[in-house]
Amino acid sequence: MSEVFEGYERQYCELSANLSRKCNSTSLLPHADEKKEKVLEIKSGLDDAEVLIRKMDLEARSLQPSVKAMLLAKLREYKSDLNQLKREFKRLLSPDANQAAHEELLDSSRADLQSGPSDQRERMTMSVERLNQSGDRIKESRRIMLETEELGISIVEDLNQQRETLLHSRNKLHGVDDAISKSKKVLTAMSRRMSRNKWIVGSIIAVLVIAIIFVLYFKLSH
Repeated sequence: MSEVFEGYERQYCELSANLSRKCNSTSLLPHADEKKEKVLEIKSGLDDAEVLIRKMDLEARSLQPSVKAMLLAKLREYKSDLNQLKREFKRLLSPDANQAAHEELLDSSRADLQSGPSDQRERMTMSVERLNQSGDRIKESRRIMLETEELGISIVEDLNQQRETLLHSRNKLHGVDDAISKSKKVLTAMSRRMSRNKWIVGSIIAVLVIAIIFVLYFKLSH
């Protein structure tokens, strides 16, 4: 979960509650100058709210798919809330709405006048609940990300161990190859020596046979 998104979200919720209070209070102002000043403040606040919505949208789309889907769902709620504030602002600019607001100020009872703060409290309560839900979701996302990170580290360590094992086995195989090569050289030398010894023994036997034949011939002839 992005802390940047969480900061934008907190700013928007506070701004939304503030704009709602201003819309309710401005509709009851009797003087045009005071109302005009409040209208300008509300318009500026709505512009700031749109900027925050765009920032949250960009931040949400830059995150991982699992977190991105959750934040975009929350963002749709905030966009709906912003559209509701814009509709309240448009009604505030309507001449008929202005006249109705003055009549309500003159004719309504005190209980009716307290409905505005009640709406504000309800909106603020909703904003706080959204922040709490966002905090819980952020904590859960962080927990999942930490578990995923730990799993990734464990897999990397296992792969490194397997790599070391393979390298060690490879070194052993090289050692075996060297031993086999040396043994082959020794066997080849022994084979050559045996062949040479055979020739020597054969030659000695042939010389002895010839000598015996020569001695027998010499004795028989005398």
